[in-house]
Amino acid sequence: MAMTMDELTVGQRACVGAITAPKQLKRRLMDMGFTKGVDIEVVKMAPMGDPMEVTLRGYNLCIRKAEARVIELR
Repeated sequence: MAMTMDELTVGQRACVGAITAPKQLKRRLMDMGFTKGVDIEVVKMAPMGDPMEVTLRGYNLCIRKAEARVIELR
């Protein structure tokens, strides 16, 4: 099974492999810039781990763990 984005810790980098989500959520994530082959880095995480802040294409974005769970990494 592939590793998902919600398993990353602060400071880790990874590359997006696929988004396994229903069509509406997948479209929203893709509009935010999460597409196959994009590099991401976890910058900050809330004390309970939700939400997490990532750097993507030079932007800092916050994403919830439930959303990060559908982003597979390679």
